[in-house]
Amino acid sequence: LSKSVHTNQRMYGCEWDDETGATNGFFQDGYDGEDFLSLDLKEMRWISPVQQGFLTVQKWNKDTANTEYQKQYLSTVCIEWLQKYLQYGKSSLQKTVPPHVSLLQKSSSSPVTCHATGFYPNEVKISWMRNDEDHDEDVDLGELLPNEDGTFQKMSTIRVTPDELKKNQFSCVVEHQGKTIKKTLTDGKILVILSSFRCKM
Repeated sequence: LSKSVHTNQRMYGCEWDDETGATNGFFQDGYDGEDFLSLDLKEMRWISPVQQGFLTVQKWNKDTANTEYQKQYLSTVCIEWLQKYLQYGKSSLQKTVPPHVSLLQKSSSSPVTCHATGFYPNEVKISWMRNDEDHDEDVDLGELLPNEDGTFQKMSTIRVTPDELKKNQFSCVVEHQGKTIKKTLTDGKILVILSSFRCKM
């Protein structure tokens, strides 16, 4: 006799609209990737789209106590837990931490790196300006990297000669969550410590 493997899948849960207060629950069973049966909360009965599920549906519909229990769980208990989880995670979900921006360079003739770190959430834009105009020549943009504390970091490097730096004003612009941080390349703002700089992983 040949043996075969079958899969039973179950999905249940609830939905809550925090603006209207509307709620909804669902309970669905699947068999080998196909819909098998589900609970109609409005009609308070189990239904099946396939003939193979009819016997199970008939049996479950006779167990009115279980059907009522599932409705009670999905419409009240599940909603209460959903609201609690959302409340617990609210501070994390809505957390905003601005980036700390530094200009780093090995020597006066080396490329300058604009390093933004410690920001959350991870959407950030780093760009360069030359004499207050957008500048994208000789610019390398690094990848977004995570920090150990759950924040993020990203860097962008520009190649500019000391002579160009004297004749022009170059600035790094970091945009995060509607706020802009602008750092201008001057001797007093460039930290010559890139040789000892390490990315946090």
